[in-house]
Amino acid sequence: MNLYLAATYIRDARYGRNGQFETDDNSVRLYNLYNHWLPKGVAYFFILLLLALAIFEKPAVPGLEIEYYVTMPMEVICLIVIGSRLFHLRRFSPGKTFYSDKKNLVVMATMIVVVIDMISYIALVNSGQAMYAYRWSRPLRALLLVNITEGRQIRRAFRNIRRTLPDILNVLVLFFLSIALFALMALKIFERRPELRLYTDDSPYFKHYGDIYFQLYVLVTTANSPDIMMPAFDSNKWFSLFFIVYLVVCLYLFMSIILAVIYKNYRKHLKNEIKKSVFIKRFKLLRAFDELKEQVEGKSVVTEKTWNAVMKEVLPNRTHVYYSLLWMVLDKDVNGYIDKKMFLQVADLLNVEVSEVRNQKHLIEKYYPHIYNSSISIAVRQVVMHKFFRYFFDLAIVVNAFFIGFNLDEAEWFFLSVFTCEIILKLYTYGFREFCRRFWNIFDFIVISAAFIATVIEAALEELQYSRETLDVLLVLRILRLLKLVGSIDRFKIIIGTLTNIAPSMFTYGGVLFVFYYVFAIIGMEVWGTMLSGDPNVSFCNNSNLNGSEFARDHYCNNNFSDILTAFVLLFELMVVNQWHDILWYFFSAWARLYFVAFHLLVVIVVLNIFLAFILEAFMLESSLSTGKFSNAVEEKIKEMGMWVSKKPLQEQLPVEHVQIEAPQSVLVDNIEVHPSPTPPPAENETAEAADVVPEMKERRPRADTGLRFRIARRGTRKTEILLQRMFESELLHEEGQEMPTTENEIEEMEPEEIRPTPLTLDNVT
Repeated sequence: MNLYLAATYIRDARYGRNGQFETDDNSVRLYNLYNHWLPKGVAYFFILLLLALAIFEKPAVPGLEIEYYVTMPMEVICLIVIGSRLFHLRRFSPGKTFYSDKKNLVVMATMIVVVIDMISYIALVNSGQAMYAYRWSRPLRALLLVNITEGRQIRRAFRNIRRTLPDILNVLVLFFLSIALFALMALKIFERRPELRLYTDDSPYFKHYGDIYFQLYVLVTTANSPDIMMPAFDSNKWFSLFFIVYLVVCLYLFMSIILAVIYKNYRKHLKNEIKKSVFIKRFKLLRAFDELKEQVEGKSVVTEKTWNAVMKEVLPNRTHVYYSLLWMVLDKDVNGYIDKKMFLQVADLLNVEVSEVRNQKHLIEKYYPHIYNSSISIAVRQVVMHKFFRYFFDLAIVVNAFFIGFNLDEAEWFFLSVFTCEIILKLYTYGFREFCRRFWNIFDFIVISAAFIATVIEAALEELQYSRETLDVLLVLRILRLLKLVGSIDRFKIIIGTLTNIAPSMFTYGGVLFVFYYVFAIIGMEVWGTMLSGDPNVSFCNNSNLNGSEFARDHYCNNNFSDILTAFVLLFELMVVNQWHDILWYFFSAWARLYFVAFHLLVVIVVLNIFLAFILEAFMLESSLSTGKFSNAVEEKIKEMGMWVSKKPLQEQLPVEHVQIEAPQSVLVDNIEVHPSPTPPPAENETAEAADVVPEMKERRPRADTGLRFRIARRGTRKTEILLQRMFESELLHEEGQEMPTTENEIEEMEPEEIRPTPLTLDNVT
């Protein structure tokens, strides 16, 4: 029995890791060290530092330029750290697996290319050929962020984007052919009408096929609507039918079809990826079971003693009571052991967020109990815990917003005093730890404290301008608490819950967007970095070709590629598609439009539509998701043990022999501002039920008078992998098809088309 190896498999299954490693003790230790947060954090830091060097390299952000002989040593250090991380991976990975892993090959190839680029750049600069020296490998730096081991969610997103592109290719071909057809029609309709001129720059109206095609493509984004139609519309109002039909076909019809195709196919590929990860998770648990199993009554099982031992390895910072709680959920029959079928549910059980709360006295009660427990103190605390206390201050926030909106500054000291009293009373009632468990309490504390300090400084120093501006910002932040009122309305809870649950997953798509932004920004800087200048002291954006142009008149000069930060802003403007044709129309060649069309296709049409598909799926999941089966099971066991966190303060809760089992909706909701109702004595049927508890279970059940309580943290999940698995859980459990692969390599080598629907039940993996 190898507890350390089994614990490693269980952690992999819990966190969705699919790393492969040799099973000797040294390799397992190296593998766990590789997955430790510290080396992972160091690797991420140096990768981000490598990407951030673009801020200081030519063309650099104004005032931050550093010579290449300073940035290149930093780049070498980053590559050394990334290379050492790769060497660490090789130490515990099977040789064949390491060299057949595409992400490892991409990282090694990227590092080699970057080194070659650095050498060639230094050679050109020092040979007097600096004008030909370009860091052409800089866009490849983003590949390191994608292919780092921990970037599996971003890699998965890119894989699914790559697999989705062929599926939408047919629709895109028809879309571009439709634009081509309408462009040809526009050419024949308008080319013989010389009186028509564009109002923006007085240029000929629809005279060249390429320009017409591009203008109609931009029209699909509505960025040039109705500007492009107005000359024809003013000439003859019937010409508007051409543009109306075009927009109906290419905008409303084709864009909707593209969204539907992207949603359908991306969802299909994502489900296949999730199915693969579920296979790997259960395969890891099978390996762990094989390490822990014992023979009891002729069956392979895991005993409670072994369970407690392996949990000390998996969760060294949790208490023995928590191990017993999980065991009671798995060992439903109170046999003292669990079989393979139940063990395969361990990862899902561990992902139920259960927090432990110690029965600790309030600091004031600890040192001044006669004051804290006095009748006046109890009355004050009851007032603070009453729901009308919250209603009063919610109303005060609304009134304060009204005063701020109408610049009624005279009442600011009053509201500041009221909100300060609110914070003091909450701290007195709940204690610092319980107070800090709620985000809005922390937000209020920071904003009100800062506003109080700024107001005092303003009054003392009479520095009106700076202090007044600071105070105004803090007061506006205070008004953001109005969002809490929105979240308390049942109609909006699903929306707020969805946003909360998908927030971590949004970082994945944020990472995808960042990679596209970085690559396109670096390319744009290398090609057009010196073409324009946003310096207000130069004329025509430092480009004589813009003399008299609308671009210069509209003060668009800062929309350029002079540095990476400005390039990011420009690309964001292009992603929003507002006036993007004006940004590039005046100073880029016709061929350069392909760069911007490619960015629009990849980012706006593909990535943002995929993100929209994910939001739709997450919203439907949230709207239909109740508490999971393991959350319910854990909740029931906590109640049986009498160790749940109720609304009453912990020190006032009854011991286990007087437990009243309440509805799940009320006992585990963290709502410390609701007035607690006293716990009634147990009903007769509940007393009889408690007496029938299995004797063995009563003997090993943790006592409720230990001062330890549990609460289930939340209904949703903050882990991307778990959220994705929940999205497809019902479908994966009801599909029919192939059997589960028998080895980890077979799972890794599965192609998307091989991942057919299969009944992913516990029976077909046991």
